[in-house]
Amino acid sequence: MKPLHRHLVNTSRKVLCTAALAASLTTAAVVTNTPTADAGESEPTPDSPQANDRGDARLDLPDPLADPAVPPAGTGAEGASGIPATALDAYRRAEVSVAAALPGCKLPWQLLAGIGRVESVHASGYGLKADGYTEKPIRGPRLDGNGFAEVKDTDKGEFDGDAVYDRAVGPMQFIPSTWATWGADGNGDSKRDPNNIYDAALGAGLYLCAGDRNLSDQAQLDRAILSYNNSREYVNTVVGYMHQYQNGAAGVPNPPVGNYPTPPVTTLPTPSQTKPSTPSTSKPTPTPTPTPTPSKPAEPQKPTPAPTLAKLELLGSPELKAEAGSAFGVVPRIKAVLSDGKPAAAKPILFELKGDTTGSFIGAEGKTFLVVETDAEGIAALPGLKAGAKTGGFTLRVAAYNTEAQLTVNFTGTVTAKPAPVADKLTRTDAGAAQPLEVVAGTSFTGVQVTATAQDKAAEGTQVTAGLVEKNQDGSAWVPVDPAKSKGPWFKDKDGTKVTSLLLAPTGADGKIALPELFTTDVAPGTYHLRLITKDNVVLVLDLKITAAPTAPPVTPAAKQ
Repeated sequence: MKPLHRHLVNTSRKVLCTAALAASLTTAAVVTNTPTADAGESEPTPDSPQANDRGDARLDLPDPLADPAVPPAGTGAEGASGIPATALDAYRRAEVSVAAALPGCKLPWQLLAGIGRVESVHASGYGLKADGYTEKPIRGPRLDGNGFAEVKDTDKGEFDGDAVYDRAVGPMQFIPSTWATWGADGNGDSKRDPNNIYDAALGAGLYLCAGDRNLSDQAQLDRAILSYNNSREYVNTVVGYMHQYQNGAAGVPNPPVGNYPTPPVTTLPTPSQTKPSTPSTSKPTPTPTPTPTPSKPAEPQKPTPAPTLAKLELLGSPELKAEAGSAFGVVPRIKAVLSDGKPAAAKPILFELKGDTTGSFIGAEGKTFLVVETDAEGIAALPGLKAGAKTGGFTLRVAAYNTEAQLTVNFTGTVTAKPAPVADKLTRTDAGAAQPLEVVAGTSFTGVQVTATAQDKAAEGTQVTAGLVEKNQDGSAWVPVDPAKSKGPWFKDKDGTKVTSLLLAPTGADGKIALPELFTTDVAPGTYHLRLITKDNVVLVLDLKITAAPTAPPVTPAAKQ
C-alpha cells in the first residue's frame, strides 16, 4: 500500500487544560489523505507487527522505572501529576493535530499519555530533552521470538540499531515496519523519527485513528489499543492510566538521564578494508623497517543542515476591521520564510482566534481555528473570517513551530456596530392614529407614537428631532417657529424649561418613537404644526388642533316663592 503523506507543523491551539498550560501549548496538523480501511495496513489488525504480543506491558526498563500498575484513584503521587513537561506538550500537540486533520476520531491526549506511560514512563530516565529527543536511546527487547513476537529486521537497523531483528523504538515503542507507514513529523523539522517524542506521539495518534475510528466509542477504543499491542493486560493498563490522567494532569520538569543500562543492540557489521597480499616467488631481501609516520586523519565534513522554518511575516496591515455580522474585507495573509531566506512552501500554519469578545468565527462551520498550508510562495491566507454579532475585539494569532522555537505573529481584529438602517418613512402608529390630534386648551397632547421604517421594516437607531413649525412667508416650506415669539404648544427640556424643539432618543429594535408630553397651557385655540424630521430629512408633520374650553352656562336667579 502507499504510505500516507502527512505535512505537519507545530503551531498554537487552545486545548482543554489548566489556564497556565493552555497559554503555552502549540500545535497543528494537516493530513492530506484520511486513513481508511483497505487491504493494507492503513487499518491495523491483530495480525500487524505492531499488534503482535510483545510480552510484558513494560518496556525493558530499569527496576526503579518499570512500574506499570495503576495507582489507586486519588493517590496522585506519580500518576496524574507526574508527566514530564516535554512529554505532556507532545501528547497535547498530537491531540490537536489529529483533531484538525481527523475531527471524527476524537482522540484524547490522555490515551497517548497512557501508552507513553506504559511503554517508556514518558521517556523518563533516558534524558528527555526539550526538542523531544532523548540522551539515551529507548529500545525494547529484541523481537527474536524468544519470549516475544518474532519480527525480522525491516529497517536495516536505521532506527533500532539491529540489522537482524526489529526492536520497538522510542518513547511510544513503535515497531520499525509500522513506523515506515505511520511515521509523522510532529515538530516541523521535516524529519519523521520514532525516537523523538513529538513525532512518535503524533504517529501513534494517527495509527490509533486508522480506519475512520471514533475513539469516544469504547469498543473502537479497545480495538485501537489492541492494534497497538495485542495484549489484554496492556489494554487494561493503558486505559487505567488514561482515566487517571483525565482526572487531572500537570507537567513537571524533564527528569535527568538516569544511570541505567540500556538494552544491548546489534550493530551493523563493518567490512574489513584490508587487502590480501600477493605472495612473491623471489627470496625477499631483508631491508630495514622504516618507522611509519602517522598521518593526520581527515576531518569529517559536517553535513549541511536542511533549511528550517525561520520566521513568519505579516502581509498587509495587522489591523482587521469589520461591522458586526459582516465578513472581514481584508483577508489575513502571512508569509513563511526558511532559514535560507527562501519561501517555506507546503507548511501548514495555524490561524486561531484568541481573547475574542465578539463571537467572530472562521468558515461556515463556525470554527475558531483553521490550519492552512502555505503555497509555493510560502503564503498562507485565512478564508472566511466573519465578524460576530457583538462589538469588541480579538487577536488573530498565527503560529508555527520549528525544532527550537515557536513562531507567532498577530493580527488585531476590531468589530464595530453595524450602522442603523436609514429610515425612509415615519408613520403615526398609536392607538388613535386614525383620528386627528385634538385637545382642549390647557390639556396636554400625550400618548402619541410614531414608527420609523426602512423598506417597511423597523429602523433601529433612528434619531428624530420634534419641533413646532410654521410656513415661511411664501408658504413654500416649513420652518421652525421662533421660540421667543411662539404662542403655540411647548415641550419641557430636562431642566423643566419651555422649549419648542427636542432631539428625541434613538429608536429601539421596534423602530418606535414615543413623543414626550406636549403642553398647551395658556395656548390660544387654533391649529398648530409639529414636525418630526430625521438627519436624512425624512419628515412627518402632525397637525395639532386645540379647541377652546367650553364656557359654563349663565346662572339664572331662582324664582321667588
